[in-house]
Amino acid sequence: MTRRSSMDRPQSMFCCNLRSQGEKITRQQCAIILFDEFRQLSRKFSLYGPYSHLIEKMITHMQNGNGTPFRDVSLDRASKDHILNDSTKNSTVLRIRDTLKKNIIWEDKKYPKNYKDELRKNILEGKLPKFDRFQDNFNGMGITVHDTWATHITMKSLHVDNDRFQAVVHYKVQDHFGLDNDDILKTKFSQFHFFRIWFVLQRYNHFGFKPFLTNMETTVEITGGRNDSKK
Repeated sequence: MTRRSSMDRPQSMFCCNLRSQGEKITRQQCAIILFDEFRQLSRKFSLYGPYSHLIEKMITHMQNGNGTPFRDVSLDRASKDHILNDSTKNSTVLRIRDTLKKNIIWEDKKYPKNYKDELRKNILEGKLPKFDRFQDNFNGMGITVHDTWATHITMKSLHVDNDRFQAVVHYKVQDHFGLDNDDILKTKFSQFHFFRIWFVLQRYNHFGFKPFLTNMETTVEITGGRNDSKK
C-alpha cells in the first residue's frame, strides 16, 4: 500500500503534479492511520454532552474487538435518560402508565391477564427508544446508536395499593454498529469522509474489521394513580 497526501486527490488543485509517488506502508500501518483519522473525524458528530466520548470508544472497539458485543454504562445511562425524558404521546413510559391505569382492577389490586395483549399493542403503537432527535446529531448518540435494531421490554413487577400503582420495567435495547452497501450509496453518508473511511475499514477485503452489536439495558420505575386524571 502507498501512503498519499490529501492533495493527491483528483479534486485538489495540487493533484497530478511532480510530487513523489508516496511512502510504501504495510496493511497494518494503513489501518492504524485510517482508524486514527476515523476517530478524529467522529468529533464533528459528538460536539458536547456526557456521551460525546462514546463514539471514539466504539471505533476503538471496532479496531480491537474482533466483532464482540459492546456494552458501556454511559450507553445504559443515555438510554434511561431518553426513555424517561420522552414526553410525547408515543412515549413507551406514558403508554405503559396509561394502559395500567385504565385496566387495573383496583378492588382486587391486580392487572388482568386477559389485557396483557392490550399492553403490548399500545407499546408497539408508540415509538421505541431511538436516538434520532435533532440534538442527537451533535451529542454523539446519533452516530453511536441512532436507530435501534431490537428492543425487549419486560415488566419485572407491579404493585397496586391505596389506588396507586408502582411498576418496575426493564428495557433491553440492541443496535448494530456497522455500515452496509445500501448505507454508503446514500448521499447523507457518502458525502462525509468519516463514513467512507468506516466503509473501507469494514468492507474492503484487505481490512475486514468486523461490525458488532451494541447492547444497552436499563430499569425504570413507572408510577400512577386511579384518580390522576382528575387532578
